Amino acid sequence: MSLSWVGKKGWLPGLFLAVIVAAVAKFAAEWVPQIGGATIAILLGIILGNTYFKQSVYQQGTKFAESRLLEYSVVLLGFTVTFQTISEMGLKGFVFILLMMSIVITSAILIGKKLGFSQTMAMMMAGGNAVCGSSAIGAIAPAINADDEEKGQIITLVNLLGTVMMLTLPFLGLALYGEDLLAKSALLGGTLQSVGQVVAGASLLDGDVVKYAMLFKITRIILLTLVVLLFKKMAKNTSQGTSKKTLPIPWYVLGFLGICILNSFTELPNWLSQTAQFVSGWFETTALAAIGLRLDFRKFLNEGPRFLYYGLSVGAVQTGAAVVLIWLLNI
Repeated sequence: MSLSWVGKKGWLPGLFLAVIVAAVAKFAAEWVPQIGGATIAILLGIILGNTYFKQSVYQQGTKFAESRLLEYSVVLLGFTVTFQTISEMGLKGFVFILLMMSIVITSAILIGKKLGFSQTMAMMMAGGNAVCGSSAIGAIAPAINADDEEKGQIITLVNLLGTVMMLTLPFLGLALYGEDLLAKSALLGGTLQSVGQVVAGASLLDGDVVKYAMLFKITRIILLTLVVLLFKKMAKNTSQGTSKKTLPIPWYVLGFLGICILNSFTELPNWLSQTAQFVSGWFETTALAAIGLRLDFRKFLNEGPRFLYYGLSVGAVQTGAAVVLIWLLNI
């Protein structure tokens, strides 16, 4: 592999590595189905990414796999969901999301203030946990004039917290709710930080949980615009310059909803939905492998115990609030 080739096709080495890890994970899952391909992909990615494959040549490709392939996977999920499915979340599900987001935003800002974090860092932590992880932080940061160092620190913290919750909440949901599909989906879709973590965590259980957990998650993402506007108003100083205009709702959510509308009012052939589900599964596993490959624990450890305490505190509030609200609303 020449350096000139890598320069022209810089995303290929990392993408190829993620695909190989995903393939190994899927093969291994045939022997240990209790663990599942998703878990194996993430854990194998973490091990390899922190030992043998730390070179920068893989970064561009794994970043592509982590973000783009996962977005494509979400879009393809639209072929398996209809408005009839979404309605099963019900009014109680929507109220659950609104209450969860309010609790997480309030608690993250108050805890951050108590621990001595700046207002901008506390708001990014609140938005990242309440909405959709790094994507929400990326949307909130320019609106509240956060600097790049603060943004990077909070993204690292939210990603690590999300990874811990992603690997533990599925088992908590199984212990608390057994075969109750909607309750398990609400727990995962209402708490986990990024789309990838929701898909990954739900994949540890089964495909139906992935589908329903994504309904709760997408409801949170749709509310991102309101959160950005709220934080912009709360910020003491707002940006005076012009910023690049972006879609108020991520493109993959619009794609998911568009296909969902088509699927709801048109009878699509079975082969199309089956193919979409197969491709979505491969995209998902490859993206999860890339998430593991890109996770660097040393970066977070360098931030110190105050960050660790902040993350654990917010995560505990999220989990506790979700369990209580699921019980109160009888989801």
